[in-house]
Amino acid sequence: MTATDDFRRARDFLLQHREDYTAAYEGFAWPRPERFNWALDWFDVIADGNDRTALHIVEEDGAETRLTFAELSDRSDRVANWLRDRGVAAEDRVLVMLGNQAELWETALAAMKLRAVVIPATPLLGPADLRDRVERGRVKHVIVRADDTGKFDEVPGAYTRISVGGLPTEGWEPYEDAYAAPAEFLPDGPTLADDPLMLYFTSGTTARPKLVEHTHTSYPIGHLATMYWIGLKPGDVHLNISSPGWAKHAWSNLFAPWNAEATVFIHNYTRFDAARLMAEMDRAGVTTFCAPPTVWRMLIQADLTQLRSRPREVVAAGEPLNPEVIEQVRRAWGVTIRDGFGQTETAVQVANTPGQPLKTGSMGRPSPGYRVELLDPVSGAPGAREGEIALDLSERPVGLMTGYHGDADRTAEAMAGGYYRTGDIGSRDEDGYITYVGRADDVFKASDYKISPFELESALLEHEAVAEAAVVPAPDELRLAVPKAYVVLAEGWEPGPDTAKVIFEHSRQVLAPYKRIRRLEFGALPKTVSGKIRRIELREATAAGSDAEYREEDFR
Repeated sequence: MTATDDFRRARDFLLQHREDYTAAYEGFAWPRPERFNWALDWFDVIADGNDRTALHIVEEDGAETRLTFAELSDRSDRVANWLRDRGVAAEDRVLVMLGNQAELWETALAAMKLRAVVIPATPLLGPADLRDRVERGRVKHVIVRADDTGKFDEVPGAYTRISVGGLPTEGWEPYEDAYAAPAEFLPDGPTLADDPLMLYFTSGTTARPKLVEHTHTSYPIGHLATMYWIGLKPGDVHLNISSPGWAKHAWSNLFAPWNAEATVFIHNYTRFDAARLMAEMDRAGVTTFCAPPTVWRMLIQADLTQLRSRPREVVAAGEPLNPEVIEQVRRAWGVTIRDGFGQTETAVQVANTPGQPLKTGSMGRPSPGYRVELLDPVSGAPGAREGEIALDLSERPVGLMTGYHGDADRTAEAMAGGYYRTGDIGSRDEDGYITYVGRADDVFKASDYKISPFELESALLEHEAVAEAAVVPAPDELRLAVPKAYVVLAEGWEPGPDTAKVIFEHSRQVLAPYKRIRRLEFGALPKTVSGKIRRIELREATAAGSDAEYREEDFR
């Protein structure tokens, strides 16, 4: 039996049990091939003679790109041949900084076929970030949009420069020449399952970005679990709102949908427009939809009933989704947003999967192929009702990183004691459902009570005035720390004492006394380029003090 056969058998098992979690969890076994190249052994196989749309992109001005599976297979072969002629070889590091454009998917497939190592990068990065990536990633080749080539004037290095689109740039080779390359691609050699495939720089919410290494199996095969969580099946049209350069883009705009033989749909925009997005979803016939909590929170500010053809499956990932958002979408669309939990280091580890009972606030149960433990915060022993979410390495899941590239100490720390430690805290109930509590370094104590920022933020979002919220500890002489909320207001609300008073009153009504919001400040939330809230900045700002802060005691 070939590696392709093993992969298909595992994929089809999950499709067969798409709404039977118990059967899927108990019966699923990871394919563990010795050799595997997803682009050659899976994508090209399903693309052979396949004229169904694999990629559909709609631009803001209405321009469209549609490519079939067969066309993408052919294009990626030509790009691979052309890149090989430019010197790209097995295990060369290739920094790819493109937007949601066809060349991004062509390059991803071509690099896999060449056994090159892709370093995805968002076009939002500046020269300082790029220098760090080129140096630490030991980059030999860069493929970027023509508009971004100027950023590399300040990035030294003897790397091949390839530009995509726009006018020819001196010193840069035009990507468009690749389409004239030979159509037949022959690999230079076999791809070992543990050969490196991707190096991801994490978003760095608290420190310098880590460099996460994935292989030719850990992401391509690992995202069978992600396919299962989303509920994808052949013929679906899947929309995932995610920026290129971040792991979630590979999760749900590359591996999971094409594992399922679904269409990847993209709507590009410069400014989010909920009505336009829903109109494009209707026109494209989107059946499955994934978005980060930030987008869901913006969507519920609009009239959700404008969407006539509601997706069959809707999911959220990136940060925990607040119950109030889930309820508003359920009322409008008749479907329930299902949370999933994972990291750049893994595929989805814990999820609410299709057809299963949901529990308010819970992110679900362990994904097929993952043995999830909660480690006691004191002893480190597994089996805790509340503790650090960890993966049992005695049954190491395929969808787990090799480690932190070039950082053996950090890798050893993350894998200590036979468990991969996520750094996230969760609680497990009697039915095995896991509820997210917070990052280990975000949870704090007030009056000797443990506070989960996520729980308080969810309570705040129940009020119509609050569009976004982030809670951090504020120093307090009596209680050591008290909860302080940074709030982004919904449209129609103005920052000031009147609004602060309303929010404090809401906090008193819905939260226990020790959890109540005691300090409040209005303003935008600092975020990473991937959209995650930089709580470290908020903690530092809180410690420094602010004249814009409101205190609960001032409104009694």
